[in-house]
Amino acid sequence: MCCNRKCSKPANPAPSLKKICQSCTMPMGKPEDFGTNADTSKNTEYCCHCFQDGKFTEPDLTLEQMTENCSNMMKKMNVPEEKIKQTITFISMAKRWRK
Repeated sequence: MCCNRKCSKPANPAPSLKKICQSCTMPMGKPEDFGTNADTSKNTEYCCHCFQDGKFTEPDLTLEQMTENCSNMMKKMNVPEEKIKQTITFISMAKRWRK
């Protein structure tokens, strides 16, 4: 039943809360996408490419280098330019890069 219990519609299930990496903005939907903490548990903020064993894989990487790396990777994957621009904007808002 729905939330007001006066109709017979099934309640909408909670939307899927897919996480995105707070460094590169890669979608993290599978367990293997998540980075790892020092105690080997999954890190829910950063992906496996950016964060392993409790630390950033490239600790000295700058925002400019990250956006360039991601842009180049997306171009190799034939991602449309508009999507690349959108991703670059999202990267700059990610937790790792906020001042």
